[in-house]
Amino acid sequence: MKNPNSAHQRLTPSQRNAFIACFLGWSLDAFDFFIFNFCITAIAADFHVKRAVVVEGTFWTLAMRPLGALIFGALAERWGRRRTLMLNVISFSIFELASAFAPTLTFLMITRALFGIAMGGEWGVGAALAFETLPKERRGFFSGLLQEGYVTGNLIAGLVYALVFPHLHMGGSWAPWRTMFIIGAAPTLLVFYIRSKVEESPAWIAGRGETAVAPKRGLSLHDIRTYLPSFVFLILLMTAFTSFSHGSQDLYPTFLQADRGTNDFWKGMISNVSSVGALAGGITFGSLSERIGRRRAIIFAALLAIPMIPLWAWTHHFVLIALGGFLMQFAIQGAWGVVPAYLNEMAPSAVRATFPGVAYQLGNLLSSRNDVFQEKIAEHHFGGDLTVVLSATVAVVAIILAIMTALAKERKGLDMSQAL
Repeated sequence: MKNPNSAHQRLTPSQRNAFIACFLGWSLDAFDFFIFNFCITAIAADFHVKRAVVVEGTFWTLAMRPLGALIFGALAERWGRRRTLMLNVISFSIFELASAFAPTLTFLMITRALFGIAMGGEWGVGAALAFETLPKERRGFFSGLLQEGYVTGNLIAGLVYALVFPHLHMGGSWAPWRTMFIIGAAPTLLVFYIRSKVEESPAWIAGRGETAVAPKRGLSLHDIRTYLPSFVFLILLMTAFTSFSHGSQDLYPTFLQADRGTNDFWKGMISNVSSVGALAGGITFGSLSERIGRRRAIIFAALLAIPMIPLWAWTHHFVLIALGGFLMQFAIQGAWGVVPAYLNEMAPSAVRATFPGVAYQLGNLLSSRNDVFQEKIAEHHFGGDLTVVLSATVAVVAIILAIMTALAKERKGLDMSQAL
């Protein structure tokens, strides 16, 4: 058996730089997203509202991501992946910084919605650039690694929160959570790397050469009608996927603090251990999908999450909770590790920067109020305790995801380096 890491050694400088840029873009985008989740309790205290009111910010971010996928995907088809990716990074950094200076909760909700537009564009554009540049032979491995950029962002957010937030000054008019958002604006520095090191997608360049008079227009109504059955199915599949990840991650820091009594340091560190498990799971199942197929890898990982529930949600010792978090996210993000390759292989070549991203983010839209529902159900039926709600979410969604994936098609090994 070949070592999957050897794929990285075979990359050309152009391929390596493209992958690094896309991985960092997705990681830093996720870092900005999770900073908000770690600060939910602090924001609620600062604005004197219940947690459920602040969780609406997560909803607005998720709800606006499909619009970002459509806008930035269309720009990537017309302007190219590289330039659009730079614009995307600048955009989400600006809106993250604006969140730090929100004078009211309403203003904060607006900046989180705008951040969602920028966040929604990054995944589709970055994935298209990566998979149109990387060798197809090890696409599963790089799919797992690329998707776990999201987990890496969560890991960085957890580390920064654990190491920085407890030491911030708690008095005065400047709330500590605002400093966290200022730190979150740092990803804009990635633009300099993309500008100096990253080359445009060879498939996009070849396609532009053949259609110089009529540049790519993005996903049109004709495209949607043509590919409607597969498009709708992928949206529903991504709804299950996003419910799986966000349903287990977004409120977990709040669960650790409010229901398990962890302090800020342990809340961050347990989340970090979970992120390490997620990173390992994504790479493991992404690589495994090259041998057993995309669908079988997803089903195996999804069902593996169910027996992890007792350790993950029902124990009280910090070490056991951390172990449960590691194993749970190993399974959940193991399934997710197959997604970038699977969606890009299923997408029509002419709209690859738009189709996967829009399907992914529309799935996010359909599941975007899950956090709010989880919080409200916990408040109304379990005295605010999230244990039962989180457990039920993982069990139900894992079964649904496994069934839907079993019904799906597969195009493993599709050549994506040709002209669009």
